[in-house]
Amino acid sequence: MRPARVRTAVAGALLLAAAGLSGCGLTSGSPLADSVRPGSIGKGRPLEGAQLTVTSKEFTEQIILGQIMGLVFKAAGAEVLDRTNIQGSIGAREAVKSGAADGMYEYTGTAWITYLGHTKRVVDPHEQWEAVREEDRRNGITWLSAAPLNNTYALVANQANAQKYRLRTLSDVARLTKKDPGAATICGGSEFSVREDGLPGVAKTYGFALRRGNFKKMDDGVVYAQVAEGAACALGVAATTDGRIPELKLKVLEDDRHFFPNYNAAPEMNSATMRKYPAIADLLTPITKRLTGAEAQRLNARVDVDGEDPHEVAKDWLVREGFIREG
Repeated sequence: MRPARVRTAVAGALLLAAAGLSGCGLTSGSPLADSVRPGSIGKGRPLEGAQLTVTSKEFTEQIILGQIMGLVFKAAGAEVLDRTNIQGSIGAREAVKSGAADGMYEYTGTAWITYLGHTKRVVDPHEQWEAVREEDRRNGITWLSAAPLNNTYALVANQANAQKYRLRTLSDVARLTKKDPGAATICGGSEFSVREDGLPGVAKTYGFALRRGNFKKMDDGVVYAQVAEGAACALGVAATTDGRIPELKLKVLEDDRHFFPNYNAAPEMNSATMRKYPAIADLLTPITKRLTGAEAQRLNARVDVDGEDPHEVAKDWLVREGFIREG
């Protein structure tokens, strides 16, 4: 899940991150040793001689996206240092901003809310991306084209509970909290319970009358299994691109009042790096366009459900799509 957007906490974390990037693991990393070459992208090896560092946050989707970026740079001729899997958003963001890393995939909503300090969401996804791109230029960050992939929040239920309580939208959840308060139980991470783009905001927007104790805090990864079982909670907080949603046949409830922000993934690059290697845009744009929510679910499931390695999942996808070749 994305980090909290409480401004004071973010400001403090930014200072800590800027003062001690090494504490986030950003002084470590390992070179990508894969033998890969251009496929449909990277012909002529436009990054020959470049030394580039990629980073990411610590959750599955982020690690896969970071590996995709690194492998593309490698196939295009660069030497690539892998510094993915950094705990939290702030460390990875600061690495790109400072030049300790050259790029990562970030989410437009995270930048708009957490880093740039806005509280009002932009409803249109493209307008959200444009607003972030324009404002972040002053921070030495260049945003490339965004993916269809929108990893935002959602409430989910198993099929039995969705049918039993007639749950199709979040407005239906609001109705349930009033009509049958005992049945309106939600499992979710502790962060969601306090974020303004989480439970407080969604409850205010929809008029939830949630009983005290009916929001059950647990690790994000445990939520999916608990919702699928349907005993501890009728509903759960999910990330819309999580591969466990289709695997467990969970129903995603419609955000019919359009409360949750857009979190479209896009390459967030250090501007100095882009001035030196403008070919990066041409390398990443066709790949980013192919990253839909359904595709992200499939890739994430290979890690979270099937237990595969994120690096191998990323490479297999790039090869299968024809973007790069092995050998």
